Order: sequence, then structure tokens, then C-alpha cells
Amino acid sequence: MATIRFDVNDPDLRETFLGQLFLDALVALRDDTPPRWGRMTAQQMIEHLAWGFELSTGRAEVECPIPEAKRERMKAFLYDNRPSPHDFVNPALAGGLPPLRYAGLAEAKAALRVEVDRFLDHVRANPGAAHTHPVFGPIGVEEWSRTHFKHAHHHLLQFGLLDEER
Repeated sequence: MATIRFDVNDPDLRETFLGQLFLDALVALRDDTPPRWGRMTAQQMIEHLAWGFELSTGRAEVECPIPEAKRERMKAFLYDNRPSPHDFVNPALAGGLPPLRYAGLAEAKAALRVEVDRFLDHVRANPGAAHTHPVFGPIGVEEWSRTHFKHAHHHLLQFGLLDEER
């Protein structure tokens, strides 16, 4: 099990995490890996993460139901060097997770890898781009990087692929 330092405010760590450490940690994930909390299956978690990366490059779109004044207060979370709480529920998924899109976990992992690479390329090619997040509204690549770091870290912890720092 990997131990990865948590520091959302370190841009080099975020880039290394998203480009290598995160995907390396997912190698140990199997279909029957149980979550430590929540009801997601391994494949649901992978597809959920891929969807987040699709949102960050504009390949998928979502509305943000959070009022604009509240969004700004909520964005402070992206700069707070704390992991995501275990019980957080994305309002876009309050009605449940969407149906699976891939035949199995291996295909879902491959799709996630493509979306992560697409995001990293998008950051370099479109540093001024902004896309809508379901909680924070329109955010740029810096805030998406912070979001992905916290989000991926959260789900690695959820499936026991990462040790929590003490």
C-alpha cells in the first residue's frame, strides 16, 4: 500500500500525483476490492473519477446547482490542506451513480488513464480554460488540479490503496 504525502498546495506534487502516483496506486485495485466506506464498487469509483476528468476538459458538462455566492465560500476548500471528508456527497450524484459505461474494470481503468492524460495535456495547451464543476461552478485548470488531487486521494483512501497520513 502506498503512502503519498498530502499537500494540495504543492503544484509539483499534484502534477506527479496525477501523472504517475495516482495511476500506479490503482494497479492494485481489483473487482472485489471492498471500500472502507460508502457503497461504490471498484468499477463505479473508476468511472466516477473518469467522469470528473471529463468535466475538467469540457468533454462532459454538468450544471452547478449551488448559488454563486455560496460557491465562492466553498472554493476555499480547494486551498485548505485537508483531505475530502469520507461522507461527502456530490450534489450531481445525489440521486445515485449513473449506469456503468465499460464492460469491466480493466476497460474502465484504461479509459481513466486516457482522461487523466487528456487533462494533463489540456492544462498545458489551455492554461486559461474554465469548465463547470458541480459544486464550485466554473473553475480554471489550477482549481481543477486541486479538485482532482483531493478527489483521487479520497477514493484511493476509500479503497485502501493509500495509507492515511498520521
